[in-house]
Amino acid sequence: MEYNTQLDHLVIPEYGRNIQGMIEYCCTIKDRHERNTCAKAIIQVMGQLNPHLRDATDYVHKLWDHLFIISKFKLDVDSPYPKPTPETFETKPGLMPYPKGRIRYKHYGKTIEEIITKARKLPYGAERAELTRQIANHLKKSYLNWNRDSITDDVIFKNLDELSQGELKMAENAQLSSHQELRGQKKFVHNKGNHSSNTNNSNQNNKYKGGQNNNYSNNKFKRKY
Repeated sequence: MEYNTQLDHLVIPEYGRNIQGMIEYCCTIKDRHERNTCAKAIIQVMGQLNPHLRDATDYVHKLWDHLFIISKFKLDVDSPYPKPTPETFETKPGLMPYPKGRIRYKHYGKTIEEIITKARKLPYGAERAELTRQIANHLKKSYLNWNRDSITDDVIFKNLDELSQGELKMAENAQLSSHQELRGQKKFVHNKGNHSSNTNNSNQNNKYKGGQNNNYSNNKFKRKY
């Protein structure tokens, strides 16, 4: 009996042992034309076993790369793509630099600071004023997302002044969106008029029904006695 631990190591386990055995057999074919035909047939089977690769960019290119990797770069066939080398996969990628920078108000985030920097470069006019108002509303919304306490517009204006180094100013007597609007909530308005009218209608209906029943019972009582 054969155990998997006694068999050769699977280079790419996702394709299984049968695909690896087919590729090993393809490497033993001496005729180049027959070997190319066999390699193309293996590529089609590999694509059927991994249909999720079809959504990826250049999935056929990846299948050919996997074919050479499973063969341990020993397969000599005519590939429509450049044949990879072992050194290509041994090279380690460079380290990604971690973004550094001090965030003045962490609950506002770094992105809004970059938007404020670009807004400061805009010329004075309607576009700059509208962008300033949108930024102020976003600051208020970000504050409410991270803090349960309410905040006044004066505090937002002060923070905007600090972040923009005094270059972005709101108009006098300007008002930002309310807490309910920023949080996507609607105020519940109780319509007393409709409530009272509905109540009166229901009372009248009950009275009318009750009156019919009472009259009917009284008439029945008089007729009997």
